[in-house]
Amino acid sequence: MVVYLIGAGPGDADLITLKAVKALNKADVVLYDYLANEDILAHAPETAERIYVGKKAGEHYKTQDEINELIIKQAQSHENVVRLKGGDPFVFGRGGEEILALMEHDIKFEVIPGVTSAVGAPTSLGLPVTHRGVATSFTVVTGHEDPTKPESQVHWDYTADTLIILMGIGNIKENTAQIMKYRSADTPVCAIESGTLPNQNLVFGTLGDISDKKINTPAILIIGDVVSMYKDIYNYQGD
Repeated sequence: MVVYLIGAGPGDADLITLKAVKALNKADVVLYDYLANEDILAHAPETAERIYVGKKAGEHYKTQDEINELIIKQAQSHENVVRLKGGDPFVFGRGGEEILALMEHDIKFEVIPGVTSAVGAPTSLGLPVTHRGVATSFTVVTGHEDPTKPESQVHWDYTADTLIILMGIGNIKENTAQIMKYRSADTPVCAIESGTLPNQNLVFGTLGDISDKKINTPAILIIGDVVSMYKDIYNYQGD
């Protein structure tokens, strides 16, 4: 028995890796997330069982412990189990927690990386997170920490030229207020809704006003001068 922990990519079903497709082709069961494009499930055999274990903002279908237990249970009764996660398994995907659970039960696993939305979504638009003379570094940070933590690990004083926030729309007002302690309120911001998908949409603003704009989830925030450069290159006339 083996569990394949697979990153499904940023959204577009065509952006999954060839190695991931090969693993799906032989799956006996697939446990998949909310952010994993369901079109990707077509790569699994028709006989493969498909189990939804997704989580999204404000609505948890199963807890992480329940998911871990289900993966173990399926692995103990099937030869090839696929755990399909949106983006990359190790970029705020709790892939490490699932691997630790498998290791505790001596279950063989293989991790297949995916394109994280942090880079895949802006790149698909032609928005570079780094650019010579504009940005030489970027930081990816969660905008939604585990509320049970005794204290926050996010301090918002990051010095990278580009700041990319995942899962941060629900806390956007609080997060941007914290960032403005270290960056100007005029710093350009771009929210990318449903990146790489047909309903993809952009919302532009600044640190000072982006929280006042309507942004639909799932969405990521790109903060920094690369946003202004992108608008200049494409003559984007959005708000």
